[in-house]
Amino acid sequence: MPGGSQPVFREMTRAECDALLARHHVGRIAYTFHDRVDIEPINYVYDDGWLYGRTAPGTKLTTIVHHRWVAFEVDEVTGLFDWRSVVVHGALYLLSEEGPGGGAEVYEHAVQLIRSLSPEALTATDPVGFRRILFRIHASEVTGREARLG
Repeated sequence: MPGGSQPVFREMTRAECDALLARHHVGRIAYTFHDRVDIEPINYVYDDGWLYGRTAPGTKLTTIVHHRWVAFEVDEVTGLFDWRSVVVHGALYLLSEEGPGGGAEVYEHAVQLIRSLSPEALTATDPVGFRRILFRIHASEVTGREARLG
């Protein structure tokens, strides 16, 4: 360690976790079905205790339909002992303009949040137009850890 400093590890406050989630837009979602666990990177927007994102049909959705409890992680790493990591546990809800998931108001809110990252999202010029399925994850449990040189 430089200068003999020892790393200090600590739990982050909920406010610190929320701030980290809000300033980043790429994280990893982990999901499980039976005895299989998978993890994939996703783009997201954090807003008022919810993670919003979009995806395309595939294995992830097929699995999550059967078991919607997921984990989500985002990290800030600037050095071996200079990092912050937040883990969210919660249920994933598919969004549609009608029906479950919050209806038209929640769907439109999700569209606006996603367009704050990619203005062309869900339009004819969308660079990833195949990702048309919107979802949100409720941040039911949020924990964070930090390491710094003391």
